[in-house]
Amino acid sequence: MEEMEEERAVKLLSKTAGVHVFAAAKDGHEVFLGALPFFHVYGMTTCMLLAVHLGAEIAVLPRPRPVDVVMQDIRQQVAAGAQHISFGDPDFLNGPTHAERLVRALHAEFPQLTYDATIKIQHLLAHPELLPVLKQTGCLFITSAIEAVDDRILDYLAKNHTNADFGRAVQLVRAVGIALAPTFVPFTPWTTLEGYIALLARLVELELVESVPPIQLAIRLLVPQGSELLKLPGFMDHLGAFDPKLLGYPWQHADARVDSLQKEIQSWVAEAETAGISRHDSFARIWQLAHAAAGLNAPALPQAGVTIPTARLSEPWYCCAEPTDQQLQSF
Repeated sequence: MEEMEEERAVKLLSKTAGVHVFAAAKDGHEVFLGALPFFHVYGMTTCMLLAVHLGAEIAVLPRPRPVDVVMQDIRQQVAAGAQHISFGDPDFLNGPTHAERLVRALHAEFPQLTYDATIKIQHLLAHPELLPVLKQTGCLFITSAIEAVDDRILDYLAKNHTNADFGRAVQLVRAVGIALAPTFVPFTPWTTLEGYIALLARLVELELVESVPPIQLAIRLLVPQGSELLKLPGFMDHLGAFDPKLLGYPWQHADARVDSLQKEIQSWVAEAETAGISRHDSFARIWQLAHAAAGLNAPALPQAGVTIPTARLSEPWYCCAEPTDQQLQSF
């Protein structure tokens, strides 16, 4: 068996070397374009192995699963008792025609079924005509990774949207009766105390306090191996040596008050979750902590317009987050 595996490996390497000669590709200077998944040997050798051999970049295009295949999966979930379906791919509306066919097929077969979808802000703005279709076919809420409301940070994170775009997306989905569930990475090496307070104020302004799990307001940026952020000028200056237990590079903020605030908020969120404190009341405490860290008096939160109840998942979505101490202890 070991000899067979070794023979297969040699054949793959031989084919890879052959393609290298045929393509006359240059080490470290190429970008390979491929479509996922790599079903056949040509895709494996040319798009994957050769790219790795050359130290090249690989740009892959996802191939949407056919509607009938997705519907088979949904039927299995419904047969097992599911009453709600989550579409977690952030490129859900990257193929708008495919997405529309899917949700129409879902609703036609299971009109009682509800669902949520993860959709990028840029796609919400590009396809507003599909939002009524999502509402009509049972969409309760849309999760979108906003990450920040500081346009400078959004640019570093290559999010392809702005703070103003965020506001427009909220208006669009709310106009058709769908809730937006934004997620954030509020603590980064570029976060300032003023910027964090601005994030909280933006949530109040957009009436999204109830839409954001408190843990989302305590998340620190995770910097894994191979992160594109490592290419930013000066970014490595913020980082320590890679830590396998942390699953990334540890970093400290230039302003120690920011790191202290993050730890204080994370501790409060854990305490509030254990005590069953509401999102609104938990937010109110975070509001006070943030202003105190900046040496400011916290303005009173408005009594109306802050809390719009919304459908939600029982488990908050952790995106791009460093593991918490509790998570590390559970590993």
